[in-house]
Amino acid sequence: MRILVTNDDGILAEGLLMLKRALEPLGEVFVVAPERPRSGSGHSITLHKPLRLHTVRLGDGSLGYSTNGTPSDCVTLGVSVVMNGRCDLVFSGINQGANLGWDVTYSGTVSAAMEGAIFDIPSVAISVCCGDDETPEYDAAFHFARKLAEVLRERRLPSHTLLNVNVPNCTMEQVKGVAVTRQGTRQYVDRVEARVDPWGRKYYWLTGSLANEEVPPDSDVAAIRAGKISVTPIHLDLTAEALLDELRRWPLD
Repeated sequence: MRILVTNDDGILAEGLLMLKRALEPLGEVFVVAPERPRSGSGHSITLHKPLRLHTVRLGDGSLGYSTNGTPSDCVTLGVSVVMNGRCDLVFSGINQGANLGWDVTYSGTVSAAMEGAIFDIPSVAISVCCGDDETPEYDAAFHFARKLAEVLRERRLPSHTLLNVNVPNCTMEQVKGVAVTRQGTRQYVDRVEARVDPWGRKYYWLTGSLANEEVPPDSDVAAIRAGKISVTPIHLDLTAEALLDELRRWPLD
């Protein structure tokens, strides 16, 4: 099995190396990641400047590739250039921080897996749900990534579908189980903070805290709160199917 590993935390991120090590027993692993952190980049691609690949010595002494592009670019370059179009599985992560609910629309980690799904390659985004002030514990994510890759070797995902996996910040022994979930909601309040620079000019910092709201019991957010690993299937078709018939009755002609 030929596996592409990428992320949005950058080529030197600890989670990237942990994911590579988790998947190495299953086949040939190729690493292509951004040269710097690109968290929150969403599904952006680079059209306004050249993309370059550089070999990088990883923490275990092996070679990977860094690029000046986005996480989505990493998948495109990884599949098309580094792997010559022969890729069986794309794994993005292990991200330091949750990618739950509506966060998937911002996430470079999830968007890299989406790019893999566009190539119609089975793809997974995996994240550890630790806070900004917490030390990430990669043990559970490490073991679950390997287990999931083993399953995907035997069971193929539907076309243009990916799995978004969120793992509690704990060891494998502390995990309370695995839940197959739907995408929940995560809304932020007080998102813009106005500040003043030393010259008296205003600038703005995007921040915010999570709104305190109830979550559906079958959602990814609920699973993490219960100490479980959340596995959410996501497909690329964003059509609001329930609205189609009603919209056709609108006076739009």
